[in-house]
Amino acid sequence: MTWGNQNTDSEAAAQLNAAWELGVNFLDTAECYPVPVSEEKQGNTDIAIAKWLRTSSWLRDEVVLATKVCGFNERFTWLRGEPTRVTREQVFASVDSSLARLGVDHIDLLQIHWPDRYVPLFGSTRYDMTKERDFVPFVEQARAMGDLIMAGKIRAWGLSNETPHGVSAFVAACAAEGVPLPVSLQNSYSLLQRNDEMGLVETMRAHNIGYLPYSPLSAGVLSGKYRGLTVPPPGSRLELFGGYMERYLSTCGPQAVEAYCELAEVHGLAPAALAIAFCESRPFVTSTIIGATSGVQLEENLSGFGIGWTDELEAGVQAISDTYPDPWRMLVRDGG
Repeated sequence: MTWGNQNTDSEAAAQLNAAWELGVNFLDTAECYPVPVSEEKQGNTDIAIAKWLRTSSWLRDEVVLATKVCGFNERFTWLRGEPTRVTREQVFASVDSSLARLGVDHIDLLQIHWPDRYVPLFGSTRYDMTKERDFVPFVEQARAMGDLIMAGKIRAWGLSNETPHGVSAFVAACAAEGVPLPVSLQNSYSLLQRNDEMGLVETMRAHNIGYLPYSPLSAGVLSGKYRGLTVPPPGSRLELFGGYMERYLSTCGPQAVEAYCELAEVHGLAPAALAIAFCESRPFVTSTIIGATSGVQLEENLSGFGIGWTDELEAGVQAISDTYPDPWRMLVRDGG
């Protein structure tokens, strides 16, 4: 989601080739990428991917291509001439535009990027009843997904930034409409943010819905690159989003990160590798989504897969988690 902003198209292609050489086969984008989201650069990530698909040696069926349609947003009027919503009309328009930008005839997985209804997604995790609003009915959203599958434009659909209630409501809507269930749920999950283990995992398992954790490095902080810093490095995620570094430093996130970095070092691992291996070791995780700005970061991230998770690693993580439970919520407005 940095391609087309922090990265050139050629850098994106180099990262993709390196990843596919090592066995990666799942590529996740979104109609609003790159981040930070802006009218000027919207769609650039898809364009970079399209160039790679046209010129690489990999066949289309060797790439599981996923994208996302925006949920409710009053400010993104430049996407479709009105606030983004998960209406049938807007979902179809989003898919048609994504297909054109990506240069493909179908999308393997279409996800609702964030809900159409109010959820406490950015900032506070507390549910505020005064922010409830009318929303597109679950059955209308599910029916649109079913029709897209019937039309051959998508192969499957999923959710993102969802809650146990949202998953259950979509399952019920699918049953009522005769629509295939969502196959996946993509939420932020990491050593620093494990709240999905309480309630959501049970809901997904009950309906055989896969879990795709994104931001396993929690906006990069679990790589250790911000250790000891009070000012973020130029071009880093915590520098691109105003006030992000200050909010991070005001929590116990830095102390938790330091502890996880020390645990990684004891076991001879890069901090990023430990964070990704943790996600891969969770029995409810289907696939972990990584993102890298540089080839070096990509190599370090990929080194976290295939690590044998030991009882010692589990005990170390648990001890830190007990000391710093859910220390920092990384979601940020316009952060993708």
